[in-house]
Amino acid sequence: MSAGWESRRWLVLTGAGVSTDSGIPDYRGPDAPPRTPMTYQEFIGSASARQRYWARAHIGWTHMRAAEPNSTHHDLALRQRDGQLLGLITQNVDGLHQRAGSIGTIDLHGRLDRVLCLDCGETTLRDQLHRRLHDTNPGWTTRTVEVAPDGDVVIDDTGSFVVTPCLRCGGRLKPDVVFFGETVPRTRVQRCFDLVERAREEDAVLLVLGSSLQVMSGLRFVKRAAKEGVDIVIVNRGPTRGDDLAALKLDAGVAETLTALPHRLNA
Repeated sequence: MSAGWESRRWLVLTGAGVSTDSGIPDYRGPDAPPRTPMTYQEFIGSASARQRYWARAHIGWTHMRAAEPNSTHHDLALRQRDGQLLGLITQNVDGLHQRAGSIGTIDLHGRLDRVLCLDCGETTLRDQLHRRLHDTNPGWTTRTVEVAPDGDVVIDDTGSFVVTPCLRCGGRLKPDVVFFGETVPRTRVQRCFDLVERAREEDAVLLVLGSSLQVMSGLRFVKRAAKEGVDIVIVNRGPTRGDDLAALKLDAGVAETLTALPHRLNA
């Protein structure tokens, strides 16, 4: 890789390590305990599974919605305004990039602040459902629990939780995120591949921040970039599945790494 990668344009792919400084735990960080998230097949397969999910997620949302963008989110938003970012893809579902001011962010796995009806397709705001769940389950969010990634919490006694249906059709509601075992929409994937192609054309760097790249949904863009001859830089604490494809791997925290890099004004 040619020297001075930090002054070139960046196509950025972010993972959970970017949001840990906002108090949102990750699944695969060095200190993360093992988790078994609910799969898409489980969620759609039974009413009891959906009850268990929403009972936990209702509490988790009170914590997720209180999270604020951290220095990394703000740094990337500023670099975008300065013209350094070719694009921003995030595997996170917290919406913190947008709240920091980033524009055009591709939410690869969706957004927790939206709710989708599986039966009629209507999309609504999560806060609207949160208020309804609060009214039908008074006192539920006052429990002391351990917060897990992606707005989940650790709680087992969920049998009394009342799940409210879609107001439009009475159907099944699901957060507008991609569950484990679910497929990322094809058009969204293609937009990301298009950005990788632009990175090749413009001699930009694919910069991976805070992702172990354990799932193929993000790793595939690193693989495509390597195939297209795009320089890859990875900043992550611990190993990733893309390390062998990277021109440079920095085993370090994201925030301190970005802070040390100069901004490329008016790129």
